[in-house]
Amino acid sequence: MTASVEYIPITPIEYPDEDGKPMAEGDLQRKCLVYATTVLEIYFQNCPDVYVAGNLFIYYEEGNPESVVAPDVFVVFEVENRDRRSYKTWEENNKTPDFVLEITSKTTRSKDQGAKKGIYAFLGVQEYFQYDPTGDYLNPQLQGLRLVDGNYFPVGTSTQPDSKVSLLSEVLGLELRLEAGKLRFYDPATGQTLLSHEEEAAARLSVEEKAQRLAAKLRELNIDPDNL
Repeated sequence: MTASVEYIPITPIEYPDEDGKPMAEGDLQRKCLVYATTVLEIYFQNCPDVYVAGNLFIYYEEGNPESVVAPDVFVVFEVENRDRRSYKTWEENNKTPDFVLEITSKTTRSKDQGAKKGIYAFLGVQEYFQYDPTGDYLNPQLQGLRLVDGNYFPVGTSTQPDSKVSLLSEVLGLELRLEAGKLRFYDPATGQTLLSHEEEAAARLSVEEKAQRLAAKLRELNIDPDNL
């Protein structure tokens, strides 16, 4: 007589896509997060193997949903640029982020300085930047770390002639700058600050309005703008 074997179904492991918490603690943090992810997506939009995301869960150990971290902004090279609900490293040839930016607030500063820093070093994140929009929790307000032999070392800070503080991201090929306390990404190759779609539209509108005012002033002086 053959003993029957009871079949016990295997419950699939769940990897949640969200934790129900707000995206950012306040408006300054939210606006910075949206700006950073937007301009980096625009900057890398023609690169099919560069993935930019923000406030997305990264699972780094298959079978263990507790091994998770959610950077405010991160960039991964050599993976497909496509939409994801979460990022699972074992589904991405074990490729982990190359660049991380955390936007520090009252509730996140201890994790940003401690646990997350250790996780990012363990994952091999080459550059880890932190920015404090309010200037209450970090001094200096913008800081960068670069991974060398498994340990993080500070990224050198420079001050531009216009007094803007600048840190170079070798990974991105961009500078992170403080302009009147506000974080901006700057492209040294073009000499231009990276703008969101809304900022680009506003800049074009401003140029057009100035041109219209100048043309109107010239007409008042009986000067044809088309002859200039």
